[in-house]
Amino acid sequence: MQFTSEQRLDDGVLEREFTLGEIPGVLWTPGSASAPAPLILVGHPGGLHKMYPRLAARARHYAAEYGFAAAAIELPGSGDRPRSAATEQARTDLRRAMEAGEPVDEIVDALVLPLVEKAVPEWRTTLDALLSLPEIGGPVGYEGGVIAIGIRLVAVEPRISAANLFAGSFVPATLFEEAREVTIPLQVLLQWDDEGNDRQSALDLFDAFGSKEKTLHANLGGHTGVPSFEIDAGARFFARHLS
Repeated sequence: MQFTSEQRLDDGVLEREFTLGEIPGVLWTPGSASAPAPLILVGHPGGLHKMYPRLAARARHYAAEYGFAAAAIELPGSGDRPRSAATEQARTDLRRAMEAGEPVDEIVDALVLPLVEKAVPEWRTTLDALLSLPEIGGPVGYEGGVIAIGIRLVAVEPRISAANLFAGSFVPATLFEEAREVTIPLQVLLQWDDEGNDRQSALDLFDAFGSKEKTLHANLGGHTGVPSFEIDAGARFFARHLS
């Protein structure tokens, strides 16, 4: 891991950009801490710079108010990372099929499964590097989307002890089976009127998770209409399980 920039923000949070091989990312750590901080891995749908305002708002809240470190990395094929011709074709095919009202299951598999296969090992490598830093000690949480990445990651990564997953993206059928293997505490955020998300599929996924402690936060509104109070709801969820 190589840090490429560093700035102290006005709330005292230290923000550092880094690269890990070809993976760019951002790390936020509390301004002062008496012990190594717990860590939240912040997932997103790609485009780290485009998503920065929302990611930074969540991460800075966690760091300044709760003493958590937080980190985000760029997804494969997003931002300035090399594009995949197959992925771009799958996106085009998905838009066409949805507009035509045609079945999309096979296209979703072609689009999402390769992303999951690439992104999850990158997250685990990043976690290795982050936990080697003296200012970070765990435990570890994961939040955000793409939810298919979150399902696979929390199913295979034993160092993650709680997850706040954001519904709102397609989930291949095989990931429903993996969801049954997830047993850590979960909070799932669902926008009830998300125009790009199948509400019933999201509810079925919530039901499939094997966790004995799981909570569904469902709010009226579209994909980008998540209420601001959900930031603190996520923070309080992690405070219960990471502090």
